[in-house]
Amino acid sequence: MYAVKNEKLALIYGLSAVLLWSTVATAFKITLDYFSPLQMLTFASMVSVIALLGLAAVQKKLPQLWPTFRRKPGYYALLGLINPFVYYLVLFEAYALLPASQAQPINYSWAITLALMAALFLGQSIRKQDWIACVLGYIGVVVIATRGDLLAMQFDSPLGVGLALLSTLLWALYWILNTKNDADPVIGVLLSFLLSLPLALLTCFYFEGMPTVPWQGWAAVSYVGLFEMGITFVLWINALKLTNNTARISNLIFISPFISLLLLATIIGEEIHSSTLLGLVMIITGLVIQQLKGNTAAAA
Repeated sequence: MYAVKNEKLALIYGLSAVLLWSTVATAFKITLDYFSPLQMLTFASMVSVIALLGLAAVQKKLPQLWPTFRRKPGYYALLGLINPFVYYLVLFEAYALLPASQAQPINYSWAITLALMAALFLGQSIRKQDWIACVLGYIGVVVIATRGDLLAMQFDSPLGVGLALLSTLLWALYWILNTKNDADPVIGVLLSFLLSLPLALLTCFYFEGMPTVPWQGWAAVSYVGLFEMGITFVLWINALKLTNNTARISNLIFISPFISLLLLATIIGEEIHSSTLLGLVMIITGLVIQQLKGNTAAAA
């Protein structure tokens, strides 16, 4: 816990995290040109483990690793199975099947899913604005998935849309389980990745083997490991710790999907349909309504 708040530094950390998260949809599509989703999960996870181990060592937190695991071994094994293993495998498969400009906004609706699952598993009440957010958000998802042709209800990839929606359930479930996690955030995430990595390695080498890719592929998967799965989470946590105004920092995340669409259009040349922007605005509007009266949720 920080003894002294620093709003300027909190804003720098928060904006840095948001800007980095804004690049990952583009990075996903570039990386998937070189790796399968399973290979991408495996090698990005390796990079994340190395980065998080280094960070924990610098912060002198490594001695906490074994005692933390020993207190709840099954719990951390379950967290690692959900995230990163199943969550990112499902998410990367969705990105492989859909344009990133569709997959990213659909995945972004996870915070709405979280409110519904929190009511189901944690006994929290669902408020009127939660229902409004839910309706707006999932209409927005349908608008994006059908490219605005709601009556036809035809999807470019029904499986891709289904996987993108499943990713929101998995991510929300991960955060619900994290409500019982009293470990240091860096140690908690590091344990999840350490426990997941052997399973990812065994599965990858058994089914697909070692990929042969040029250095550009390794650079891309390393970027994903660092800035989607690794240090960006720590930047975000530090921003929240340093601020007295959590809502102001949390609201920065609403910038991310719009920057992401801009990068997708300019870097990899994806066509951004007007229906995508409309659907995204509906999802963001729902999320803003959901945050009224102090409703907060973790961001990813």
